[in-house]
Amino acid sequence: MLSFSTAALMASGSAIVLLMPGPTNTLLAAAGLGQGFRRSAHLSVAELAGYLVSISLWGLCFTHASQSLAWLPRTLRLASALYLAWLAIRLWLTANSIETSAARVIGARTLFSATVLNPKAILFAGSIFPPEAFTTFETWLEAMAIFALLLIPIGCIWIAIGAAPREGRLPRMRPAMIQRCASIVVALFSGSLIWTLAR
Repeated sequence: MLSFSTAALMASGSAIVLLMPGPTNTLLAAAGLGQGFRRSAHLSVAELAGYLVSISLWGLCFTHASQSLAWLPRTLRLASALYLAWLAIRLWLTANSIETSAARVIGARTLFSATVLNPKAILFAGSIFPPEAFTTFETWLEAMAIFALLLIPIGCIWIAIGAAPREGRLPRMRPAMIQRCASIVVALFSGSLIWTLAR
């Protein structure tokens, strides 16, 4: 069982990182923009599922396999960078149709995949989650419950930010422009990953 101080430290670190702009938060905002808050709110569950998978795998990698599989972190970072680049292109190319089309550009599968490949998961598993979270199932469950209680409302905040112009709260902001900005942010994250790998 996690001590109160360890749990509080993990919760505050997780909240700060979850609030920061990043690929998944950008996609949540773009989904709110394209589909509205009510039709996009379920995407927070897809985000949670993606982080559960990714953080767990990274945590196990850091605690058990880092010695024998030294190539794995670089390979996963490259896969993340390439997927985010593809996602940025897709967001840019579909920006013009967002105002006239009801097509779902960002669904649960897309958000789940982007979250699994989100570099933030490395930060959560390697720095923010305590190492003991990956040693026993009970401790893992406790850490993930704390994480879920933070992630769901923060994900909904990002969806609400994206949905604001669509629902008339920011009437001067065009949805296509916001989606193109989202595309640029995702592309910058992809580029930063590639840059760190090339150094």
